[in-house]
Amino acid sequence: MMKIGLTGSIGMGKTTVAKMFAARGIPVFDADAAVHQLYARGGAAVEPVGAAFPGTVKDGAVDRAALSAAVVGKPAELKKLETIVHPLVGRLREDFLRMAEAGGADMAVLEIQMLLEGSSAKQLDAIVVVSAPETVQRERALARPGMTEQKLAGILSNQMPDAEKRARADYVIDTGVSLAETDAQVASLIETLRKT
Repeated sequence: MMKIGLTGSIGMGKTTVAKMFAARGIPVFDADAAVHQLYARGGAAVEPVGAAFPGTVKDGAVDRAALSAAVVGKPAELKKLETIVHPLVGRLREDFLRMAEAGGADMAVLEIQMLLEGSSAKQLDAIVVVSAPETVQRERALARPGMTEQKLAGILSNQMPDAEKRARADYVIDTGVSLAETDAQVASLIETLRKT
């Protein structure tokens, strides 16, 4: 089974492209959704995150706003959080891949925002980066609830620059075009991957 990494900076359209793969019957692992699951009441990350970052757990779940305030713009704190969360996400990802393969999938997509910043990329067969012009990216990101210029700057400072991501990609999907054009790129890419 081919393992495809799907990544891109904030506001680039990763989730939209992941849905286009899923609509074609390709299993998709959403790392952000896995983190939400881990942070929810009863999630495996609640206790260790609460211990490492006092005041970030409310009503038995991780309060993402409080956690964000504790780590954004603080590299050492972010690293501490990653050492707790990454292994837990890794276990969920391995379970997903086993199930996808057992289900007979010929490929599976792993949607991971910080894919190229970590070590997961080495275990994949292809890296797909979604990209759009900076003006489009900013507009999309700032339209999100609770997003501010300052918060966006903090997030972008932790992410590899888009140009570097594109340079390290096996394939780039341009999401600065219409949804239909993006969808056509996804369809074409799936065809290409099936031939390799």
